[in-house]
Amino acid sequence: MIVHRPSSIVQRPSSIVQRPSSIVQRRFIVLLLFSYVAAIQAQPASLADGASLYRARCASCHGKGGRGDGEYSGLLNPRPNDFTSARYKFRTTETGSLPTDADLARSITEGLHSTAMPSWKPFLTQQQVTAVITHIKTLSPRFGSEQPRPITMGLEPPSTPENAEAGRIVYERLKCAACHGVDGRGTGAIARMFKDDWGRMTRATHLTEPWTFRGGDTVRDIYLRFRTGMNGTPMPSFLGAATDAELWQLAVFVKTMGRKPLWEMKGSEVSTYYKDQQLEAERDLEKRGEYIANISGCTVCHSPFDDDNAMIEPLKLAGGRKFRIVPFGDFISYNLTSDKETGLGNWTDDQIKTFITRGVRPDGTRMIPYPMPWPNYAHMKADDLNALVAFLRSLPAVTNRIPPPRQPNIASYLAGKFRMLILKQDPPIYEYPGNAGERQ
Repeated sequence: MIVHRPSSIVQRPSSIVQRPSSIVQRRFIVLLLFSYVAAIQAQPASLADGASLYRARCASCHGKGGRGDGEYSGLLNPRPNDFTSARYKFRTTETGSLPTDADLARSITEGLHSTAMPSWKPFLTQQQVTAVITHIKTLSPRFGSEQPRPITMGLEPPSTPENAEAGRIVYERLKCAACHGVDGRGTGAIARMFKDDWGRMTRATHLTEPWTFRGGDTVRDIYLRFRTGMNGTPMPSFLGAATDAELWQLAVFVKTMGRKPLWEMKGSEVSTYYKDQQLEAERDLEKRGEYIANISGCTVCHSPFDDDNAMIEPLKLAGGRKFRIVPFGDFISYNLTSDKETGLGNWTDDQIKTFITRGVRPDGTRMIPYPMPWPNYAHMKADDLNALVAFLRSLPAVTNRIPPPRQPNIASYLAGKFRMLILKQDPPIYEYPGNAGERQ
């Protein structure tokens, strides 16, 4: 299918790209790629080059002005950092302080685990990383008026059972279980969902999955999160609440909470793991449903995007994204929030499930299979459907009245059908920026 992007109306080729048929052609392409990489790495590390590298490598997520509002930002969880605020989570500096250049360089070169931020080490030279950092620091006035305040770290203790037990006592005294649970997985937690400084929802980290720790999973990395806090998030610094030695012991204990990852399991361990996952999904339907909604792409179609292709945050999952499918007409994505007038608030659970799996609206009319690809969800398991409905029910009500589909005139319809049936052309899809609904 040909997709026309908002504003620019750029076509996506619908034909399959042909692969080179000879070894010579393949070698030629490989040589071109190596030459391209070499040319990029040979660029001088000036501020101007830092700005151009940022635009080429970083702006699609972090935004042209560094506000964390790039064209892909609305599809990412966690969201890209807002460089203009200069609030950085992973640092070796005091809480609220700016990071050092070394802190920024580590995030760029090593990436942030369990996020969309990759390791740029294979693609950027040290000079280029320095140039990008220089440009990033121009995006916030704080770097012009403040200096980083590095912390003083004590010596890392050995990871002995004695230090781990001492750390467990600190874990209890600091009430870490209130957010992370007594087992590090949220069991018994008082609060599980939080808002960061930008008003976005976030969850407490599962301490049993250290490979997802975004700032690293060594004892030193874990200690730094307790000592410096994570700017912009509810995770505070525990400076003053515990001694430096106790924070090191706490890090040793948290390190021991890590479970074996799936790729290291064997035989019955894998079976037990998936059974536990199923039980957890049954205990928390909303969380399971949110996961299903994310991997199914619900947010992409049921949220409007602006001219820069950044999501309009207040209308996330409130519908309003306009699609024109030639020759079938104009379609506006539905409001999936719990609003009773314009969303799903007055729909029954069965109506929502039928809508998802069969494309049948509550009034009995049926949708065509795109842009809502309901045939893809026709065989969704009952448990997954129940979880998805539970998640949709949990969405706060947002009033955004969605107009009905608009059919084309008979001439356009027949011309489009001729191109499809006789000329064998795919029907083009046009995606429009902005909210096509009526927001109140």
